[in-house]
Amino acid sequence: MAKRALVFLAPGAEEMEAVISIDVLRRGGIDVTVAGLPDSNLVACSRGVNIKPDISISEASSKGPFDVVVLPGGLGGSKALSESKEVGQLIKDQEKAGRWTAAICAAPTALKAHGTYVGKNLTSYPAMEAQLAEGGQYNYKQDAVVVDGNLITSRGPGTAFDFALTIVDKLNGKEKASEVAKAMLLSY
Repeated sequence: MAKRALVFLAPGAEEMEAVISIDVLRRGGIDVTVAGLPDSNLVACSRGVNIKPDISISEASSKGPFDVVVLPGGLGGSKALSESKEVGQLIKDQEKAGRWTAAICAAPTALKAHGTYVGKNLTSYPAMEAQLAEGGQYNYKQDAVVVDGNLITSRGPGTAFDFALTIVDKLNGKEKASEVAKAMLLSY
């Protein structure tokens, strides 16, 4: 049975991070569902690209469990993820069950907002470092992609391919991730 991913999509999300994650995961044999906040209507992303989610965030919990939940960044999107009770519950459920959570760019701030993955190593868009380091809840790293237990974090649009390939690697193996990368003319 194919591994399953839930990708959150909120207004102001960084479209490159969302689309690259969705595309690479699908190429990697992962069944991807896109959940829109607050509903399944078109979502206006940070650079004016509109994306149509598959389902609403309220429908997402009834479609689970998911092997990974993915949080694309973007300031507006990350703020919406941080404020969403449904997103918070899904992330808490992932952590409690030992399933994967992946957050890129500004999205790791949603992990902090929901009190999850405390004590873990993580990274984010550089401008979020002070916010994530405040209070000493996380061990901040500046690597392109950081994996700690079942948490994957990454820096931003330029690291989106490595981020998504890391998710494929963790769910379907390094060989599959390398195969996907090679077909896209990337190295992994």
